[in-house]
Amino acid sequence: MTEITTEKARIGAPSAKPFIDGFTEEGENLSPVNTGTNTSSTSEKTSEQAPSAGPLAGASAKSHSHGGGVGIPDSSRAGRLTSYKLADFKPLTGLEEDWRFTPLKRLRGLHNEVLSGSAPSVAVTAPEGVVVETVGRDDVRIGSAAIPEDRVSANAWENFTEATVITVPAELQLDGEVSVLLTGTSTEASAQHIVIVAGRFSKSRIVLDHQGSAIVSENVEILVEDGADLTVISLQEWNDDAVHASSQQAKLGRDAKFKHIVVSLGGDVVRMTPSTRFTGPGAEAEMFGLYFADAGQHLEQRLFVDHAVANCKSNVLYKGALQGRNAHTVWVGDVLIRKEAEGTDTYEANRNLVLTDGARADSVPNLEIETGLIEGAGHASATGRFDDEHLFYLMARGIPEDVARRLVVRGFLNEIIQQIKVPALEERLTEAVERELAASDN
Repeated sequence: MTEITTEKARIGAPSAKPFIDGFTEEGENLSPVNTGTNTSSTSEKTSEQAPSAGPLAGASAKSHSHGGGVGIPDSSRAGRLTSYKLADFKPLTGLEEDWRFTPLKRLRGLHNEVLSGSAPSVAVTAPEGVVVETVGRDDVRIGSAAIPEDRVSANAWENFTEATVITVPAELQLDGEVSVLLTGTSTEASAQHIVIVAGRFSKSRIVLDHQGSAIVSENVEILVEDGADLTVISLQEWNDDAVHASSQQAKLGRDAKFKHIVVSLGGDVVRMTPSTRFTGPGAEAEMFGLYFADAGQHLEQRLFVDHAVANCKSNVLYKGALQGRNAHTVWVGDVLIRKEAEGTDTYEANRNLVLTDGARADSVPNLEIETGLIEGAGHASATGRFDDEHLFYLMARGIPEDVARRLVVRGFLNEIIQQIKVPALEERLTEAVERELAASDN
């Protein structure tokens, strides 16, 4: 594979002439959003409920007419428009940076229609002590960890009628996982809302298992309180006709640990937009992803890591495989290190393996740094075919070429599967990958 890698940035000796106008050793004045003072803003959620400030971290709560955003539109990830109101987002044309890879005509109305269909049913199996509730949209916990960042998410926010709230109480240490089975049975455009709260110093693992047929825009809010340790696994194993857009936003407190794993295998169009925002020092986030696209399938992942406070760590690794004509995958990784986030240590990487002709993988890593006082930051992206040396090594030992190819793909993706730490689920996903590979042999 051809790989372009940016090594982690380290603080070095000052240059005689900065290569970026306005840049200093400490990163002062790198971005125009650094000037001025922080000002809290109001963000309208509904006519019944409006918090005094946005729920997100750092400068994301600065003054903005729509709540949460700051900066010059489209010039910085910090300036991304956020709003609870659909009307604040312009109709999509496909020319927007955030939507230029997405086949809008295949969204089945998630971006421009009232989402009045039946959302996937929710069945939760949880260990003792976990609290599961179905609440109305006026519940005070709704909006505590997220604000919609795009038109599809805002449309879901305006149209959902009830939400599922899963709470892991403070200091509860779970041995087993919380299983959330979301089963779609309708092909009418729908909206869904889920809130996950990991109480202080709790430890838990939650699996969001999407199955069946659905046309759904989903908002998942994840609140990881101080000292909590939470793993969220989102599995998209839809039927072939499903369309799924999911915004999964996590807000991390002081010394929190968060692992987020996305596995997308099924569906016609699946667009995942996970984000992690740090609100207290000492927090750590790991974000992993696995996707396997077949002919005609569109699997898109756009993630955001917002380092808004000092001394936090993040690590991102997504891996994908593609096979078949018009199989299309998209990975866009945005990491923002704000001026206040001194001591940050972050790295993001994406790897794609193209198995057949006619498939396309788009990979765009983005790293925005507003301070030079960091431990390290870097990114890497690689897209390519099989490594001929690996195939030769295996075939030289008597392994047939088709078997050798499957062994290479299996080993390539297994690094992500091993992060799940749920034996039954790992076995299920390994079998699913084997079925994908078997289909390529037919």
